[in-house]
Amino acid sequence: PPKRGTAADSKSMRSMSGSRRNSGSSLVSSSSASSNLSHLEEDTWILWGRIVNEWEEWRRKKDKLLKELIRKGIPHHFRAIVWQLLGNATDMPVKNQYSELLKMSSPCEKLIRRDIARTYPEHEFFKGQDSLGQEVLFNVMKAYSLVDREVGYCQGSAFIVGLLLMQMPEEEAFCVFVRLMQEYRLRELFKPSMAELGLCIYQFEYLLQEQLPELNVHFRSQSFHTSMYASSWFLTLFLTFLPLPVATRIFDIFMYEGLEIIFRVGLAILQYNQTDLIQLDMEGMSQHFQKVIPHQFDSCPDKLILRAYQVKYNPKRMKKLEKEYTTIKNKEMEEQIEIKRLRTENRLLKQRIETLEKVRKQGQVTRAQEAEENYVIKRELAVVRQQCNTASESLEKAQDTIRELQQQRVNTHPPAPGSSVLVMVNTSCLPEENNMAALQEEVKQMKLRELETLRSFREMQDSVTELNTRWQVKHKFTQSCRRGHWKESPKKNAMNELQDKLMTVRLREAQAQAELREVKLRALQQESQNQIHSKLIGRHEQERSALQDRLQMVANQNKALQAQLNEMKRKQAESDCKSKEEVMAVRLREADSMAVMAELRQKIAELEIQKEEGLIQGQLNHSDSRQYINHLRDQIAELRNEVGHTMIHNQSTQFTGRNNKYTVIPRYFAVRSSRIRCFADFFFGAFFRGNSQICGIFH
Repeated sequence: PPKRGTAADSKSMRSMSGSRRNSGSSLVSSSSASSNLSHLEEDTWILWGRIVNEWEEWRRKKDKLLKELIRKGIPHHFRAIVWQLLGNATDMPVKNQYSELLKMSSPCEKLIRRDIARTYPEHEFFKGQDSLGQEVLFNVMKAYSLVDREVGYCQGSAFIVGLLLMQMPEEEAFCVFVRLMQEYRLRELFKPSMAELGLCIYQFEYLLQEQLPELNVHFRSQSFHTSMYASSWFLTLFLTFLPLPVATRIFDIFMYEGLEIIFRVGLAILQYNQTDLIQLDMEGMSQHFQKVIPHQFDSCPDKLILRAYQVKYNPKRMKKLEKEYTTIKNKEMEEQIEIKRLRTENRLLKQRIETLEKVRKQGQVTRAQEAEENYVIKRELAVVRQQCNTASESLEKAQDTIRELQQQRVNTHPPAPGSSVLVMVNTSCLPEENNMAALQEEVKQMKLRELETLRSFREMQDSVTELNTRWQVKHKFTQSCRRGHWKESPKKNAMNELQDKLMTVRLREAQAQAELREVKLRALQQESQNQIHSKLIGRHEQERSALQDRLQMVANQNKALQAQLNEMKRKQAESDCKSKEEVMAVRLREADSMAVMAELRQKIAELEIQKEEGLIQGQLNHSDSRQYINHLRDQIAELRNEVGHTMIHNQSTQFTGRNNKYTVIPRYFAVRSSRIRCFADFFFGAFFRGNSQICGIFH
């Protein structure tokens, strides 16, 4: 009966440990007498043999006693089977795929080969380049890198696999390692992001600050960060920090209790060395962690484990810390996303500003060139106007002189036929055209008029020169006649004098007309240049106004683009908000599904209790056993159908966001039906063993 079995086990425990302390955390004392060692070893073998043979019963009814035995250490020869039973890795489908995985090639093979020689280099099983230990270690690591391609291979995991290979064959070690990665948070630790390692460091720092505040302050003052010494503790489970026998004892407890033992042992080590560490600097602490601490508990691992279970550890507080860390990381992720978005917007705006700056600079250069050209043109125009004023004054003086000469000639003699006529050219009104062809034509006509005026001016100069020559010849002839004492009448002499005066006046008149022609020619040239410059000024003014209009248009386009950008930001924010709301809705649905599964598990537990009560109290007799068994079968079938409907409902639960489609399937639904089948087989097997009278009914 169960009661007698429990009493016998308790008696064996008392024979092993003398007196038990604190049922939850007592440890076997290592100071027992040498005469009782053989008896203790024999009792231990008998007890663990019974535990392995009756594993399910021990896990169900004697959990506290099993936990205490595991904390005292699993015997070496039982570790392989007990680790497989603790990890529920005795019968896994992936074990049948192991041989096929070895035939495949993995992208991580080179990395695995490189790190194989560094794994337990002093251990006999792994010594030598072509040793059996290195070969099987390579096979297991390669097979897992093919099964879990997201994780692949990560440094540190080889030490865990190496410890497993020291206890069991490679196929069984592969199954246990797969179970460790899936169910013991190791997969999250070894992911490329190592998010779980950050969480463990965050929780460990909180425990250190709470329980060892002085040491924590010293670490911070020396910039001795937690990750510098604790990362390897979580990644290799102390296998690279402590001697192998001590680390194996910790691994026994890890297989049953998970990562809690890593937190406890780490804090126990720091607590034990707090006095020495506070007196050291950063380099001294590093040397202390490498050379002193690993060998402190070689002779008595129980001392370390006892101190570990004296450390305060609150699982609920650890859950709260996990939520806080998740919230912090989510905020950091959102901040990083926002920073990336702002950086992208800043880069785009900088490019836009640079483009507009280039356009603005080009516009400024163009306007500066136009202003400079306008200044040069205005300066030339002022010079031309000054020259024009000077020419006008000279022309007025010449006209006054001509009028005086003409008045004198009219008063003395009528104008002689053939006298030159002054042709005045009015250049005040020039044609005003808007196109370059008309302007070029006008320039050509001006040049032709200038050439005509220049030709007439030259003819006038020639005629003046000829008259002057004739006058000089005649004047010389008259003087020679006078010197020859030619006697003429007084009347003729008076006539000759008058003719001389008239010739002199005509010469002066011709010279005045030539000068007038020259002045008009210069005035015409200046007015032509003035008109050309005026046209250029008008054209530059038009181009400047066109550039201003274009700049205004670009500014309006920029405002429109900014408005579109703001609208797109608003829409993006709305879509993000909607997607978050949809994700929350999916999580609520998942929580409802988990609640339904919890209710189903509770019903299964109630059925187990009913079965146990029926076995113990003897309620199942020959008359009503068939009816009770049929009733239990109907309840199990109903539970299976309900679990199947729940799985179908959760597999079909989908929601559609703005851009993505999400599918929610709780990760544990796929194993529920197999657990129910296992429960049914176990129940009926136990029922048949306890009620042999009705076995024929089921046959």
